Amino acid sequence: MSESESQQSPRGYVRYRDDVEVVEPDEAEVIEKLIAAMLKGMALTRPKHGRTVRAAHAKAHGLVRGTLRVLDGLPGPLRQGLFSQPRTYPVVARLSHVPGDLDDDRKVSGPRGMALKVLGVEGLGPMLPGHAGETTQDLLLDTGKVFNAVGPRAVLAQIAPVEHIAPRTPQAVKGVVSAVSLATNTGLHAVGAHSAALDFFGHPFLHPLGEPYYSQAPLRYGDYIAKLNVTPDSPGLSALKDAKLDVRDFDGLREAVVAFFRTNPAEFVMGVQLCTDLERMPVENANAEWPESESPYQAVARLVLPAQDAYDPALQDAVDEAMLFSPSHGLAAHRPLGGIMRARMAVYEAVGRARREQNGQPVREPRSADDLP
Repeated sequence: MSESESQQSPRGYVRYRDDVEVVEPDEAEVIEKLIAAMLKGMALTRPKHGRTVRAAHAKAHGLVRGTLRVLDGLPGPLRQGLFSQPRTYPVVARLSHVPGDLDDDRKVSGPRGMALKVLGVEGLGPMLPGHAGETTQDLLLDTGKVFNAVGPRAVLAQIAPVEHIAPRTPQAVKGVVSAVSLATNTGLHAVGAHSAALDFFGHPFLHPLGEPYYSQAPLRYGDYIAKLNVTPDSPGLSALKDAKLDVRDFDGLREAVVAFFRTNPAEFVMGVQLCTDLERMPVENANAEWPESESPYQAVARLVLPAQDAYDPALQDAVDEAMLFSPSHGLAAHRPLGGIMRARMAVYEAVGRARREQNGQPVREPRSADDLP
């Protein structure tokens, strides 16, 4: 995808309506069970690490500051919410692993995440409930175009048998799962484990900065409905595309990211895939890939991350320990949509608050770049 794709003529984009979401009768109960399972997982990892780590995306391998620059001249359907004006926003990015444990990078490889906290978004309309008065927009992205479950009930079925197993699984066993998953895509079943949830340990050993990241599930895009992605788009990152890493240390992915940013900047194109058909691009099935042949990703902004210390100790305290990245943090114009997103809004907020309270960290959102080290 290139920036020029943003200039294509408008298509028959589906307009947002409240009834594009269909809430299952027992969804609230399912979400409460998900929160309980995630809290149990955090409690199991706490004795091992001496503090509470995130229930998902526990291990960071990059903490960086930069800017998000909205492109000039966007057509009307793309000029929505955060992207309604050609502004430049300060941004904090946290690169991470998906599993909720601090795994050995030499033995375990899971999907990667990129969490963005965009600062200074005031004046762009109301915030989501619970985020009123704040000035941040969080965007949570992962490698892989779709989520690994259709909806909340499917997630609960995946994690319920293993939320007490995964934190206790030895690194060597996780390493076997990772190797088997990579080789055969059968993952845990091949080593006698219970759920495809732990197939998270089978992601290829690629450089985290050479991969695209996706919202996976949809969100409101002002008057429309969309998914988001970020794609590497600078010379240094192009060289990392499909580049296999020879990981030789416990924190090998972090070392690779820190080494890159020591002398190199990184730029990504942020793209939007607008929904054109609710049957082929469903809101309530987060496991469904939206066909790019019908609606390609169109560039709306550039994420610019300059060369820097990508794991600065001050940022470790401010971002890795104290900060919460949640789909519930943002503009009403970008409200997450579908059961998976509704669950994530509730779960991330609940377990994130519990983590910070257990660690004695303040529950506070930054209001500007001046609040960061």
